[in-house]
Formats: sequence, structure tokens, C-alpha cells
Amino acid sequence: MEKIYGNINSIETMGLVDGPGIRFVVFMQGCELRCIYCHNPETWNKNLKVIKITPSNLVKKILRFKNYFGEDGGVTFSGGEPLLQPKFLIECLKLCKQNNIHTAVDTAGVGFGDYEEILKYTDLVILDIKATDEYNYKNITGKSMEQFNKFLSAVQKNNNKVWLRQVIVPNINDTIENVINLKNYAKNIKNVEKIELLPYKTLGVHKYKELNIPYRLNGTKDMSEEKIKELSKSLE
Repeated sequence: MEKIYGNINSIETMGLVDGPGIRFVVFMQGCELRCIYCHNPETWNKNLKVIKITPSNLVKKILRFKNYFGEDGGVTFSGGEPLLQPKFLIECLKLCKQNNIHTAVDTAGVGFGDYEEILKYTDLVILDIKATDEYNYKNITGKSMEQFNKFLSAVQKNNNKVWLRQVIVPNINDTIENVINLKNYAKNIKNVEKIELLPYKTLGVHKYKELNIPYRLNGTKDMSEEKIKELSKSLE
């Protein structure tokens, strides 16, 4: 039988913002999108072997922290984009479920492989919605919505619980109109438990210089928490 390995960028053992409760977060390597505000450009190259590991060895690491998870916590596969390593992801999710661990996949919905098989072992989908229309989606990501729509269709078919997230960037999508569009878009998605607006931060800008990649939002300041709170009222 073929031995499966995953390319992992990094691991966080006590994550508090990547799903419910305390979570073991696996940041997987590789992403097809080139979002203008991405703060992790070091995860783009899917062939970069930062940490190479088998599903069984990764889950052994996860099990060491199971006692901290309590009733709400678990493991979250994030990225980069976890859907770009479907075989590895499926095996990890299966092993987690065999060990009674709550599973979440934090994704932009752009990958490949058997989405339905992945979602069968996923308790929560944390779905990053870059935009709700083709024009703005392409401006932000450089790609069409085709793959995202395929994944969302699979999520709906499988009846997964969903958290929706959108990064809010000054002068890009920081309007009440955009938030209302997001709210109306969410009405057509089943099992949405919450919608979160995430403020744009400049924390990752230095990485672009180190990687010699042009940064397209030079001069854009951090999104204010006050503005996020104001916009979030439109979701109520």
C-alpha cells in the first residue's frame, strides 16, 4: 500500500481562534489562490516540504493534547489550503474520528480530490468567503469562483455545520453593502452557525520582502476593531 505523507507548514498545539474550544491546528502547505491581503505567502508553494509526516504520526502528536480539548475542542486542518492534499487529509480525518476527536477544516474551498469523502469525516467547515460575486472574488484571489462553488455544493449535499468568515480590508470591502450581501448570500447556505468578520492586519507584510514577492496593498493600514464591530451589527 502506498505510504501517504503530508507537507505541513506549521503546527499550533493550543489554538483558540480556529474553531470551538481549545484546538490542535495543522497549517498545511500549498494554496492556489493569491489573495491580495494574504498574510501567509510562505504557504503558497505546495512542494515546499516544511514538515513531512504520515497521517498516523500526526495523529499520535494530536492525541498527546486530547486531554486539553474538553467537550468543545479538537483538531483543525488549516493552511495554506488543506484541500490540496486530499489523500493525506482524508486519512488524518478518519484517524481523528476513530479516536473521538472533533474535526474542523478551515478552507477557502479551492482544492481537488473527493470532497464528499473529506466532508464525511468533518464535523465543522470553517469557510473563508473571499467575496460573494465573481467580479470581486477574481479581483481579490486572482481566480474564478468555479472551484469554490463546487466545494460549497458538496458541503450542502453533505449537510456539514458551517462557520462563514470574511476578511474585511479598508477601501476594498469595508462597506455595509458588502456585509449585507454576505448576510443575504449566507441565507442560501444550510447549517450556518455563525458569520465572522475578520479585520485585515499588516502583520505578514514583512514576509513579502523576505520572499521577494510584490505586496499589492502597500500603505493599507490595519482594519480598526471599532469599524468591524460597527459592520458586524449589519449581520444581526
